[in-house]
Amino acid sequence: QVRVVESGGGLVQAGGSLRLSCAASGRTFWNHEMGWFRQAPGKAREFVASINWSGDSTVYADSAKGRFTISKDNNQPSMDLQMNDLKPEDTAVYYCRLWRDSPLPTNYWGQGTQVTVSL
Repeated sequence: QVRVVESGGGLVQAGGSLRLSCAASGRTFWNHEMGWFRQAPGKAREFVASINWSGDSTVYADSAKGRFTISKDNNQPSMDLQMNDLKPEDTAVYYCRLWRDSPLPTNYWGQGTQVTVSL
């Protein structure tokens, strides 16, 4: 059974930092994209950042550029999200996702970790 587990969430003051981690297990992973998404109360889930399997290509949402850094170990189903200069609008549940479109589409989500940024 595949497990995707996030950790590192918590409460932080505006301007502070948090580091989220995600690790997947339960099968052999290969060539999966990995990414972070978030969902604030009353809002749709939105993309934050993603990284390719080898860890050498990243994509960021505009809201994350310059403040968040996504990283992963090469060829391992684990990644981190370093979040600096956090703002109250970053408050959300952050979800880890692994997905692959080919040869067989797969899509896995974690249960989420809460990030709360206070003024």
